[in-house]
Amino acid sequence: MLMIGAVAGDIIGSVYEWRPTTRTDFPLFDQQCQFTDDTVMTIAVADAILTGSDYGKKLKEWYRYYPDRGYGSLFARWAASDSTPGPYSSGNGSAMRVSPVGWAFNSLEDVLREARLSALPSHSHPDGIAGAQAVAAAVYMARTGGTKAEIKTYIERSFGYRLNETLAHIREHNRPWVTCPSSVPQAITAFLLSTDLEDGIRKAISLGGDADTVACIAGAVAEAFYGGVPEDISRQVSGMLDDRLLAVIEGFNERFFKAQLAKGDRYK
Repeated sequence: MLMIGAVAGDIIGSVYEWRPTTRTDFPLFDQQCQFTDDTVMTIAVADAILTGSDYGKKLKEWYRYYPDRGYGSLFARWAASDSTPGPYSSGNGSAMRVSPVGWAFNSLEDVLREARLSALPSHSHPDGIAGAQAVAAAVYMARTGGTKAEIKTYIERSFGYRLNETLAHIREHNRPWVTCPSSVPQAITAFLLSTDLEDGIRKAISLGGDADTVACIAGAVAEAFYGGVPEDISRQVSGMLDDRLLAVIEGFNERFFKAQLAKGDRYK
């Protein structure tokens, strides 16, 4: 199902957030695994697209359903308030939640526009907007037949991210930054060096730092590129979500999954 790659990265990475590992051979699903703010906000963006709603209103609505899922303090204060303008933030929250945009819109121009709109309510800093646009563009290009080389070149030229670093270099120099300029290049690099979706998620988590968010982003792009999520991973992930979350995922798939198949996208 669409979006399960992002959710899988979040859930699998949840036990390594700020408890870093440099290994890739860890147990895929730990007993402590759970969905975090990355999943909730991804669902919020999907719900906004499905219902034609304002992104900011949906972000606040879904925060209030699940207020204890590990949000950043600035975002949480805004989401719990009645304020309309959100933080001028470059944080990676805009990038972690944006993958539904890459599935739902059918030109790169539209994807970039909607990614910007999805970021603005809470991440209006240029880096927050760019991070969302880069991830959404990567998902769109991956699902519509772009090669890894094409995705890499476009992201580097359009957003100035460096995607040539080795995983060993990133691990050695990684810092606990939660900004888009830190997290997004790491996640896309993990995807570019992956052999399949599970490998991409494992590599992303092995980089340390904000592991669930980096894996969420890598999982989203990998799902689009590799044409789906393995059944055993999809089944375990779905079993860890409640009915409210699953209802949006199912509704999103009902609207967009058949459309992607009809256009000949990679998704199986």
